[in-house]
Amino acid sequence: MFHGSYLPSDVTFLLKPLSNVTLVEVAAKEQLIQSGAKHYSEMISPEQQPSAAYMQLFENAWEHNGSRVAGDLLKLAAMLDAAKRGTITLVSLARAGTPVGVILKRLLESVFQREVSHYSVSIIRDRGIDSQAIKHILALGHPQDSIAFIDGWTGKGVITQELFTSITAYNQRHASHIDPSLWVLADLAGVASHAATQDDYLIPSSILNATISGLISRSILDENIGTNDFHGCLYYEHLAPQDLSQRYADDLCQRAEQLATLERRSGLAREKSRIEGFAGKPAPTVASDSIQAESTGQITPDTARRQRVQQLMARLMQQHNIPHINLIKPGIGEATRVLLRRAPGLLILGEHAGQDVAHMRTLAEEKNIPMLIEPDIAPYQAIAIIKEMQHAAP
Repeated sequence: MFHGSYLPSDVTFLLKPLSNVTLVEVAAKEQLIQSGAKHYSEMISPEQQPSAAYMQLFENAWEHNGSRVAGDLLKLAAMLDAAKRGTITLVSLARAGTPVGVILKRLLESVFQREVSHYSVSIIRDRGIDSQAIKHILALGHPQDSIAFIDGWTGKGVITQELFTSITAYNQRHASHIDPSLWVLADLAGVASHAATQDDYLIPSSILNATISGLISRSILDENIGTNDFHGCLYYEHLAPQDLSQRYADDLCQRAEQLATLERRSGLAREKSRIEGFAGKPAPTVASDSIQAESTGQITPDTARRQRVQQLMARLMQQHNIPHINLIKPGIGEATRVLLRRAPGLLILGEHAGQDVAHMRTLAEEKNIPMLIEPDIAPYQAIAIIKEMQHAAP
């Protein structure tokens, strides 16, 4: 079984570690993707450790936003606890969903005393979710209604739609009834069924790659993957000295558990005060072992937000002469990934974007990427535009 650099109890990656993959430089990869010669999942570029200046910005983001992320993780865990009966099977979408799934598993076990399994699987735009991985999970005996798909955030909503389409098709082929709903920390696009927030804020794990995700690469679907294989990945053992995956999970779990303790104490204090007001009357029951109901609120898909996102994408395509919507990557997490591993042509920042985009300013300066401040790119704080490669087809 493959666990990356995580503990075996944290996650099982249903991915095939590959060793004979030819690495393609970013510019060449972008040319091949945009010309239609190859799908992005067929190639992968070398992954380097970010600069010391960038890592300091990551540490700052972790320090400043860690408690907020921990609170949102606790909220999402409470929502899962309220929605699922019996065992819970977390299926995180590698790799942005992996750290979220690791922490949710621990919180569901430690705070809510639930029995939880966690697998991380590949999902690829235009190719769908890894059906072999889904078959494997079901073959292990996990109930279909125990499955919850986990990701970090939504950008334009492409992966949410990919998940819905591929799981719906899987259900039709296999007469199954797996729920294709997505559970995320931040639903920027208004498309997820379950989310802790809709704010575009800096989730620290969104601004690193393998060193925050168990040392695995993004998933690969090339000639090395047979019909019965899981989708592939690389394991970046050479980055082990810089790996923060366990440290990050440990820290956010500790913060979330502390928040849970405080919520319980606060809830008990409120109940005690209320009960004392019933002097001489029958005392109501105290729910001493539950997180307060305010933590279990659910954000449902937001039609108005989806329409706003679509209008913004159309406006940007027209203003900047962008030939294909896939070249637009909105939101702090998606925009950061473009700066780290694609060929960015432009970084657009919101007029009031502050400390949460400081790391992107640093990356843009390091790579000589032009920046533009726009007054209204809501609901996002940042948007990256992938450079259109010369002679590439739309």
